[in-house]
Amino acid sequence: MSTPRPPLFPPPRRLAGRAWDGLAVGLLGGSFNPAHAGHRHASLEALRRLGLDAVWWLVSPQNPLKARAGMAPLAERLAGARAAARHPRIVPTAIESSLGSVYTAETLARLRAFFPRTRFVWLMGADNLIQIPRWQHWERIFRDVPVAVMDRPPYSSKALVGKAAQRFRGRRLKVPRARRLARTAPPAWVFLTHPLHPASASEIRRRRAIASAPNRER
Repeated sequence: MSTPRPPLFPPPRRLAGRAWDGLAVGLLGGSFNPAHAGHRHASLEALRRLGLDAVWWLVSPQNPLKARAGMAPLAERLAGARAAARHPRIVPTAIESSLGSVYTAETLARLRAFFPRTRFVWLMGADNLIQIPRWQHWERIFRDVPVAVMDRPPYSSKALVGKAAQRFRGRRLKVPRARRLARTAPPAWVFLTHPLHPASASEIRRRRAIASAPNRER
């Protein structure tokens, strides 16, 4: 029998052992292509508004709903996330590559198995609340962990009348109870409005492409 190869992106030592027992941890998944101040801003809002002990950035090896073209290598995106986080309670990780999971429902199931005493909360923007019915086993996500949806105009109004919001409308917490979300049995979710940050990954990529393009004759 061959010796198992170590994972290419082992989780940080801070994610090992029982150090997270009893703590409330927000999970912010995404491509982080690239990570930027907007991700940090949303994470700080989640820490404050939800009473979380930490936020883990789950830098995805490859989002199955996004094209590979234009996607920076995982190591580059992870390094960028670590540079952008700049906070002791924001932990960028490519742990999905170690778990061998591709889909969010699968990732959550494996994280809960590895950290059975940690209270996870899934964090996502209003744009993802619109498209989450396209995700594999999307209803299981709501049934496995509480969910916090962050305001993101112009998507928010559509998101709040969309399929997912309507499916779990009876399980939506009022904003004053947001700090109880991590201790509320799922399905449970809350919608948070907060001061918005202008950073955009697509705009950053566009500007980088322009900056790296050869100079044209004038």
